[in-house]
Amino acid sequence: MNKAELIAHLADHASITKTQANSTLDAFIDAVTKTLKKGDKVTLVGFGTFSVSKRAARIGRNPQTGEAIKIKAKKVARFKAGKELSGKL
Repeated sequence: MNKAELIAHLADHASITKTQANSTLDAFIDAVTKTLKKGDKVTLVGFGTFSVSKRAARIGRNPQTGEAIKIKAKKVARFKAGKELSGKL
């Protein structure tokens, strides 16, 4: 499912226009992004938790040449499915 299909599903399920569904989805994504940027986490009970994880710097390999390269440390977004969501899969 892509974003357009999700918007169509939300609009149909909630009996709202696609424009309203798109605005709602954009607001949700914006809220989650801002919260993660601050280093906090977003917990949706029954669905899951969005959080930030740190990856340490490491040495990798260029697959074409085999040369060692340095990979910088960075923060990455994580999602851990909640018990209820996991049970439905």
